[in-house]
Amino acid sequence: MKNNNIITIDGPSASGKGSLAKALAKELDFILLDSGLLYRAYSYCFEQSQNHVKAKNLFLNLQINSIDHQMYVFESSKDITSILRDENIAKSASILSGLKETRDNLISFQRDLASDRGLVADGRDMGTVVFPDAGTKIFLVADAEVRAKRRFLELQNAGQGVNMRDLIDDIRLRDEADKAREISPLMPANDSIEVNSSNLTPQEVLEIVLKIYKENTKED
Repeated sequence: MKNNNIITIDGPSASGKGSLAKALAKELDFILLDSGLLYRAYSYCFEQSQNHVKAKNLFLNLQINSIDHQMYVFESSKDITSILRDENIAKSASILSGLKETRDNLISFQRDLASDRGLVADGRDMGTVVFPDAGTKIFLVADAEVRAKRRFLELQNAGQGVNMRDLIDDIRLRDEADKAREISPLMPANDSIEVNSSNLTPQEVLEIVLKIYKENTKED
């Protein structure tokens, strides 16, 4: 049975999933699940421990909250969310996310975030593995060059020095790795709807997805 309290937004890196998920959570007053941030937090813990058992314990001791429709991570009351946005942590998280131990350690935590209030879950396998019963599943895509430009501006605004050519290559390599991995590969769910954001503004993407969500909830 479909759960209309859950919307999943899957797709490749920098396709606009995060912005869309935040906008949807705000518009519908749903809780936000930023799985990319969770994997970065787990990677952060793994770097300290080099052990999955210890990493899981460290991760569960973090304070992870959805505040004003955004997800934040605190370590001993210190906000480390911005630290987790570092590209080196992102690369480490991309590697760790392909391991069964990592995904097994996070799946229950992610599912426990679902509630009657409603949840918008952003990631790679939200609609295929974590929430297969989600009422609305979106697979958001965009051209690699467009995604690289978005990531470039995002990192530039954060004060990080980046090279556009390197970003394009990194995005393509990450796409290939995400699609080829044995555990939870990047792929659309059979009942998902693909939305290409390459030539759309964030507001246009939001309006398209809201329309899809409202049509799905009408069917009940």
